[in-house]
Amino acid sequence: MKLYYSPGTCSLASHIILKETGLPHSLEKVDLKTKKTETGEDFLAINGRGAVPALETAPGVYLTQNVAILPYIGDHSTVPAFKPAAGSLERARLAEALGFCEDIHSAVGVLFVDVLEPSVRERLVGLAHRRLGQFEAMLTEGRDYWLETGFTQADALAFVILSWAKPLNLDLSPYIKAVALRDRVAARPAVQAALKEEGLA
Repeated sequence: MKLYYSPGTCSLASHIILKETGLPHSLEKVDLKTKKTETGEDFLAINGRGAVPALETAPGVYLTQNVAILPYIGDHSTVPAFKPAAGSLERARLAEALGFCEDIHSAVGVLFVDVLEPSVRERLVGLAHRRLGQFEAMLTEGRDYWLETGFTQADALAFVILSWAKPLNLDLSPYIKAVALRDRVAARPAVQAALKEEGLA
């Protein structure tokens, strides 16, 4: 498998899960401004939306969107928590968590827009905090990770989104459980390895 990524973006979650699984893979960095890969490929020919991640699963076969890529990687791994049985409640819970990650992503990621009127930014920050508050309420006191099954793809994706708070000047101090989860995920060896490969650690 080959992962097309851009450092620190949501593609980092797929990178982390590849490292966690130990599955053979390669990486290809994408310049999201020019839509060119580091070897000069036209990334728009790989993903017409121009967004990362994209995963080449076989020569010329590409999968996009973390909600598809993360379960796909899990299904090809030997990690039970990454590949709940089809039709099980655990499978549905993982899909539910990944779906909510995308809700948080939309609410937080929009704040990266370069030019926002102060009143617009204030309203968007309020929406981001609404989602973050919902996330905090979903986390169970005393549980290391989001779901009962332990560390999953949802934790990796939540970690990446929460890591954007610092460059966006978002105050996470009200979200004690979420910050603890972020820090716990950050300490995992596979996460540190992925961060180092992306030049972020």
